[in-house]
Formats: sequence, C-alpha cells, structure tokens
Amino acid sequence: MTILGNDPRNQPPGSAPDPDSDSGTDAGVDDAVDGSGDGKREQLAAITRRGDGERLTTNQGLGIVDDQNTLKVGDRGPALLEDFLLREKITHFDHERIPERVVHARGAAAHGYFQVYADQSALTKAAFLQDPAVRTPVFVRFSTVAGSRGSSDLARDVRGFAVKFYTTEGNYDLVGNNMPVFFIQDAIKFPDLVHAVKPEPHNEIPQAASAHDTFWDFISLMPEAMHMVLWVMSDRGIPRSLRMMEGFGVHSFRFVTADGTSSFVKFHWKPLLGVHSLIWPEALQVSGHDPDFHRRDLWEAIDGGAFPEWELGVQVVPEADEHRFAFDLLDATKLIPEELVPVQRIGKMTLNRNVDNYFAETEQVAFHAGHVVPGIDFSDDPLLAGRLFSYTDTQLLRLGGPNFHQIPINRPLASAHNHQRDGLHRQTIDAGRVAYSPNTLGGGCPMQVPSAAGGFSTHAATVTGDKRRRRGPKFFDHYSQAAMFLNSLADWEQAHLVAALQFELGKVVTAAVVERMLGQLQQVQPALAQRVSIGLGIPVPASIELPLNRSVPEDADPAAFASVPVDSSLLPSPALSMARRQPGGIATRCIAILAANGVDAGSVHAMQDALLAAGARSKIVAPHGGALHCADGSSMRIDHSLLTTRSVMFDAVFVAGGADSVAELARHSGARHFVHEAYWHFKTIAAVAEGCSLVDAADVGETLPDGSGADPGMLLLREGAVAPMIDGFIGAIGRHRHWERERAALRRG
Repeated sequence: MTILGNDPRNQPPGSAPDPDSDSGTDAGVDDAVDGSGDGKREQLAAITRRGDGERLTTNQGLGIVDDQNTLKVGDRGPALLEDFLLREKITHFDHERIPERVVHARGAAAHGYFQVYADQSALTKAAFLQDPAVRTPVFVRFSTVAGSRGSSDLARDVRGFAVKFYTTEGNYDLVGNNMPVFFIQDAIKFPDLVHAVKPEPHNEIPQAASAHDTFWDFISLMPEAMHMVLWVMSDRGIPRSLRMMEGFGVHSFRFVTADGTSSFVKFHWKPLLGVHSLIWPEALQVSGHDPDFHRRDLWEAIDGGAFPEWELGVQVVPEADEHRFAFDLLDATKLIPEELVPVQRIGKMTLNRNVDNYFAETEQVAFHAGHVVPGIDFSDDPLLAGRLFSYTDTQLLRLGGPNFHQIPINRPLASAHNHQRDGLHRQTIDAGRVAYSPNTLGGGCPMQVPSAAGGFSTHAATVTGDKRRRRGPKFFDHYSQAAMFLNSLADWEQAHLVAALQFELGKVVTAAVVERMLGQLQQVQPALAQRVSIGLGIPVPASIELPLNRSVPEDADPAAFASVPVDSSLLPSPALSMARRQPGGIATRCIAILAANGVDAGSVHAMQDALLAAGARSKIVAPHGGALHCADGSSMRIDHSLLTTRSVMFDAVFVAGGADSVAELARHSGARHFVHEAYWHFKTIAAVAEGCSLVDAADVGETLPDGSGADPGMLLLREGAVAPMIDGFIGAIGRHRHWERERAALRRG
C-alpha cells in the first residue's frame, strides 16, 4: 500500500521533502489503515490546498490578471480560440465528474415530432421550418441542474429543456432552460457558478439546493446575476409539471435566409397546457412522497395518450435593429420583453413515445449548442461562445471518446460522410484506403457541399476592434430587468419570491454574505430588500459597500463601468407573470375523489365521466386499498389509500356523497387532513350531499378566510344530485389556484 504525501517523487522539481515527515518509509501507513487516522491526516495535509490568501493562477502557476472576461475582438466581438485561460478552466471543469453529467445530471426524456405551421423561408432557410406536411422527429430531455442523478425532482432549481431535431440536413440541438435568462454574462464564469451552487466541497452538503453560503457568497459578488436570481426564487423554480413549463433558448441566435439575410432570434417553447407551478410547502411534501414526481408525471401522461405539446415561438430582430434596445442582445442575463418584440408561434412539438431504455437514450443522449443546420447560426454572445467549446469536451469524457455521435440516440437521420476514423467505441466500418481530403484515389469523395446545395456556411459578419477582455457598456445595467421582472409579478407571486429569499438567505451562516445580498436587493428595489430583511430579522444596512463589479477591466476607470442605475421607465411585462395567463382547460389534471364503503356510486360515476370528458383524470382515494362497496350494492376499484398518497399529488378534491361513506371518512384524521391541506394549498374543493360534512369537519369554509366574500374555489352542494355543480367545478380547476384565499389569510393575519 502506498500513501501519496511528502514522497519526494510527488514534489515539484527543486523542492525538498519535509524533514519531519516519514515519507519514504512505512511510518503512518499503519495509522491510515488501522483506524486511528492520525498518520493519514498528516499525509493528506501535505497535499491538501486550503485556498487561504492565495493569488489566482493557471494550473501551470501563471498569474491571472482577468478571470472575468473571455478574450474577444472588441467589447462585443467573437471569442478567440487562442484564449488558453478559458480553455484550461473549462476543460478542467468539464472533466471533473464521471460518469454522470456535471450539471443536468437528473433527467427525463421522450420522443416525439415537430411540425411547422407554415413556410418560414422569409426568416430562415432551415429545411425543417419550410414544409408544414413534414414531421421532424425530436428527442427532448428535461432536467434539473444542480442535483445529482439521485436527487429530487422538486428542488428549487433551473430546469433544462433540450430538444434534438433529427432533420434532413443533420441534427439540430436547441439546448435551453425553463427560464429566459442566465446568472452570468461570460462563459469563463460558468465553472465558478456551478462550483458555488454544488454541495460545498468540504462536506458535500447540501444536495440539489442553493440555500447555502457558497452560492450566495458568489451571487452577492455578481450583480449581473440579480435578474436570474429573482426568476429562480419565483415559483418558476418549482414547476407543477415538466409538461407545464416554458422553454427558452436563452441566447440570441441568428436566422439566415437563402439570400444571406441575417436576423437575430430568441427561441421560446410555449406549453399548450399553460404555465403552472407548485408552491414551496407543497413541493417539500411532494418531494417526500414521490421524489420522482416530475419524471413519473411525464411518463404516465405519454403512456396514457395525453401527449404533451408545445408551440415553438420566435422573437425576430432584424440585424439593422441590433442596437436599438436599452439592453444588449448579446447579454444572456437580459430578455427581450414580448411587448417590444412579440413572439411568433411558428410550429408545434408533440411528445408521443416514452424511451425504451433510460440509460441507452436519456443518459447517453449528447446535446450540443453547436449542432446547427443551414439557416441557423450563432451570435457573439460571450456565454454562448464557451458553451460551443464545452459540450464536445464534456461528451468526450462522459461518453468515452470522440465517437459519441454513433451511439444510436445521437445518430443523425441524415447520412454522415467524412474522413474521421478510429477512436474508442467506433461503430462504423470504413472501407477503402482513403482517409484524407483532397484525394483522387477515392474519386475525391466525400466532397464538399456548396451552400446552395444545402451545405452549412457561417454567416459573414464584419468584426472590428481591439483584442481584449471586455464587455459592451450595456452589459452593465444589472438591475433594470430584475426590477421589471419583480414589478411584473402579481402580489402573491411577489410574496412567494420574498418567502423564497427569506428561506434561502436564512440558511446562510455568514452574516456578511446576507448583508451583501440585502445590499444587492436594495439596488433592485428598496421595498424588496426591506421585505426580505423582516423575515431574516436583520435590518437592511444603512450603507454597505457593494463589491466592485468583477467585470471591470484592470486598466479601466471603475466609474465608467459602474452598474447602471435602474431604468425606472421600464414598464412591467405582463407576459412574465403566471397570474396574468388566461384560465385554461383541465386536460391531464388529476383529481382526487374521496370515498369509503357506502359511497353514492352515482355521484362518483357522474363526476368521473365529466372529468374524463374534459380531459382530466380522477383517482379514488379511500381509507384502505382494494375495492369499495357502494350503497347500491356495486363495487369500484380503489386507486390509492390515505396511507399511500396525499392531497399534494392532486390538482383538486371532490368528496362524494353517501352517509356511511362520509361517516367513515370523518372518523379518519387522514381524510380530514387531506381536505384541509388541499384548501391551504389554494386548490379547488367540491362536495355533494353528505360529503359537505367532511369539508366542515376539516375546518374550512365556503367563505374566504377573512370573511370578505365567497371562496370561488369551494363548491358545496348540500342537497340534490351532483350534476348542477360539475361545470362550476371544472371551471374552478381551470384557474389552477385560488390566490384570493391566500390574500385573505394574509389580511386576517
């Protein structure tokens, strides 16, 4: 057994071993294996780097002057391949975890197809966006970002939304998230962001959570992150379902037409089921009952024929209008308000087939932001530049070598012909002796494809400027869009965001970090900082010196690069609020029907039929499993017992009639709690005849908690058959939640 430590063979050239060490002998080895551990600790200490008071260097010891900006042409130009600092940093980061993904490790995926609504040749020459009769196969992977493969689906986190189009011109990967912006502006900071949000390295705690010191220490030093922080702390960070969340390409890309006309484009995925989220207390319970909730929901929906659908939307900005906005189109921490540039919905994606093997498909699929087709090209977004390098580098490690494109799930439908050979896991058997170009021995094949014949050619853009590590001046408005997002939210959405910040910062132990974050929130909106501080029991500092913006060049005047004050003229954007979406149908919603022996079968069947006709599912929940004996002598199958499920797994609750049934339910504390919990998660509750008494026993009423009026989410029909209430019940479920109940509770105190 060999223990690495002060062995001279492990020292840098010219260094001497520690004279007090036992290197070169077996002293300390026995301690390391006999359980005392002292010798092992001493040996590990020699190769453990603490990081106290050190200067930043490369792995070769070269001092780094600027670790904040990629080397570019001009302030806004393309990133340069010669940036060895970027390549070393991201290469090391990409290879840090095997075999699961460094980020987006926990995923769920499905097959489907995309169909464009009409010919989009006026916008782009991409073939899959031309013919409405063509169905382009797709494979979509959803994921959380920070957690490992074994973490919960319900973490407050960004969700990945990656779509692989198997087009006739090759694979196109639209790799995005469920939020339109990101934490950082430049890819060189991506390893730092992920290191900060991951479990802290000294104890590997906490898993899949941002509520800890290192994340907020980093964020408090990065004013550019404030916009994204508010998105994650909003209810967008905990989707109700993968089928009910938006997707965004995040970056500005380019559309290019057949005649070479270029425009900037932002991609959106709009779910036809609407955008809905869980609330935090509910998410905590769902995570405990079923940490696979989102994955199971997607699987069961597709398996049951309720195929999820999204419309592809685009915001198109002519190249001539690149600079007409107050923000920079190349800044991934900014979005284009839909009121400025409307989203055009140009096609629809349907997921209609689950995977056959999770590992072979969901785990081995390899996405890459650089996989494009003719008609789609890149902008000079400095965050995108790093992604174009990082994806390939990551797949080389994760999937064992350069032939990951030959894994079945990654193979294009279009034929692939080139002179790339050999390597680990090569599956193609290449015949002949020619593996180079140009050649005559192989008839010149494979030959280059003219752009007019479908070949890809990079859009010709003029680039000027000095070679330096800088950003454009508009990149320094870090707070205006954060304030716009906050002001666009409904009162209950803002309240949830405040509570999330209180929870997260309440987990931070280092007081200086909390104070610095309150200072950053003060820059967004003083009232926001004040509301958060009340829950923390910490006053907003009267004055706090915020950190110098880390992206200020060393040779520049800091005043010229100070964060731009909030643009108070920026109006709220209704499109950013989930509250301002129109109520929709109840397709694929799951409704619990509470029942016990002696239930009125007629009321159950009438409700089940109506919900099914509206596209929803219903499940019988009873005090026990097996079957129910109904009042009319019939029986019905029980889907869940009160021991195996909770109200958080459902979108609404219906209590069926039947004196014996309700009497048994009323004696069961779990049934009363089921109704009570659903009420305080602001869901629709309905009851008929005797079922109303269970609602009464659950200590909830038909009026709002402060008595200010009737509760639209409570439908109690104390006499008669169920039929008259069905339409009202379905309409109330379509509202998703009844936030007036929460407002009334806050007014009551």
